[in-house]
Amino acid sequence: MSTEFSGMEKYLKSCKSDFWKAVFQAESDYIMHKLKGAKDILSIGCGPAMIESDMAKHGFNITGLDISKEALSQAPDNIRTVIGSAEIMEFENSSFDAAVYVVSLQFIQKYEQAIKETARILRSQGKLVVMLLNRQSEFFKEKTKIPDSYINRIKHIDSKKIERAISEFFFINTEYFLGIKGTEIFQSGDYNLASLYVINGVKK
Repeated sequence: MSTEFSGMEKYLKSCKSDFWKAVFQAESDYIMHKLKGAKDILSIGCGPAMIESDMAKHGFNITGLDISKEALSQAPDNIRTVIGSAEIMEFENSSFDAAVYVVSLQFIQKYEQAIKETARILRSQGKLVVMLLNRQSEFFKEKTKIPDSYINRIKHIDSKKIERAISEFFFINTEYFLGIKGTEIFQSGDYNLASLYVINGVKK
């Protein structure tokens, strides 16, 4: 069994916990609210696409893109999946109404190129939702103490630098979201408690 597949099995098992189900539901609800009116959605770095599957159940036409064949093999049947790189997407110009990065952009090596590609594949005034891990949060700091935590594989932690790169192609607004303290999940815009820093954009 490959290390990646073993890690995916462990991840899928953890996803079934009440805690992570609640996190995914909160993220899904947030994204659907922000993308109201959009139909064709690309989720970049979707992994096993649990959030995306929930969105598909609410009428969104979802395409999930990920570089990992193992991750996509676990994706539900109600979304289209494509194996590929965020930096070089094999989609035509103006193919989607919106794009989302659910805690994936910080793990992409050439994130600036991925952002440029995202703008290319979006239609006029296409929407963007980028969820970034908030390194200032208690959640982030606690997770980094766990040696095998996925957070320790993060490549880019400077959210302001990422924000500036996105603003080259999108009109943006930002907010902190999803307070987490231990296993408690709640609404919070406090940067010490909010696990996510979210960049919402509209294509220029």
